[in-house]
Amino acid sequence: MLRRYALLVPTFLLAAPAAGQNQPPSPAPEQRQVVVVHAGRLIADASRRPAGPSTITIVDGKIQSVAQGLMPAPAGARLVDLSTKTVLPGLIDTHVHLSGEPNEPFWREAVDADEYAAIVGVKNARLTARAGFTTVRDVGAPGLVGFALRRAAQEGLIASPRILASGPAISIIGGHGDVSGFRPEVLSALGGGNTCTGPEECAARVREASRAGADLIKITATGGVLSQQARGLGQHFTDAEMKAIVDTAQSLGLKVAAHAHSARGVEAAARAGVDSIEHGTFADAAAIRALKAAGTALVPTLMAYTGIREGLARNAFTPQVAEKVRMTLNEVGKAARAARAAGVPIVFGTDSAVYEHGRNAQEFAQLVNLVGMTPAEAIASATTAAAKLLGIENEVGRIAPGFSADLIAVSGDPLQDVRALEKVDYVMVRGRTID
Repeated sequence: MLRRYALLVPTFLLAAPAAGQNQPPSPAPEQRQVVVVHAGRLIADASRRPAGPSTITIVDGKIQSVAQGLMPAPAGARLVDLSTKTVLPGLIDTHVHLSGEPNEPFWREAVDADEYAAIVGVKNARLTARAGFTTVRDVGAPGLVGFALRRAAQEGLIASPRILASGPAISIIGGHGDVSGFRPEVLSALGGGNTCTGPEECAARVREASRAGADLIKITATGGVLSQQARGLGQHFTDAEMKAIVDTAQSLGLKVAAHAHSARGVEAAARAGVDSIEHGTFADAAAIRALKAAGTALVPTLMAYTGIREGLARNAFTPQVAEKVRMTLNEVGKAARAARAAGVPIVFGTDSAVYEHGRNAQEFAQLVNLVGMTPAEAIASATTAAAKLLGIENEVGRIAPGFSADLIAVSGDPLQDVRALEKVDYVMVRGRTID
């Protein structure tokens, strides 16, 4: 064997061309994509004072530098002139349902295919991005739809925010999030919801979500307003079930978002260690103390109540849903105001699909008027605070070197009038302009 190898070596050397002779040319280095943004006014971080005219240099979708003044763009760079606008980080909505639409009759669950939901999601992803939201957390979509949308957004196949997806929410049998309102044989054909009973089975659902590629775990810890079950808004999972879900998720490096309305459901979910409470409508002093002790954030989704109020006016709901809607409408913002006063982190999230997609920024005025936040605090709730909750605070939420080039531009000053964010003039996600 050694002799055979020795005979081959000289042949190989003789066949190799001399350096620089008859060799194919080396491939040209890839051209870097350089974009220069001129900002008339810059809110790089909602917790800091805004800057005057500034130049943001972006290379291959990442912010390379932020400099005072309007510097000329280097040769070959693309210039984005926002010198008459206020530029700030792209906004983050931590509670969306891109594949859903408001006020659709519940029976559509038995008619519409997941493929159709994905197409709806493509439409709504673009509406959400054009509204200035460059990152979203999709906390409930059928099957693999949320994961497909996430991949398409990441690969630039669709105009979309960055997407973190939970996949279908985990619920109890017959509770909010489970399929309900049909004959038993129809329920059997639909396969039921993503349900579990007991700590072991609930832990298994978390592991299955992890295997499917979930970025986080979403659970329905209490009853819900828009589900057909008519058993109120109280706690659904047992304490042991919620603890098993949270412990399993944490062991897999996943955060947990808990839909919760009732005070005791909010308190139990916080004690279990969830990372965020979604809605929190009836949270009382004891529930808020539990949130504070656990370091759990509250995502109040005030626009959801706008959506259900509008649906009620259009007679869009079944009687059992309409009754639950009426239970909530006098409570809007009260728990979030008390939680803010107690020092609980308030994070921006809207529950899009309960209202029309693209109206997300109307949440800002409600955070100011109902919760008592300043415009700067409201903006921070949708930038730095939201990025922290999502675990990507070193990637998005600020305009700074090394961060993703996610930015928006508006006319006016949102630090004075937060409604300026309701009309966004320019959007960039990962260095790509959203037309």
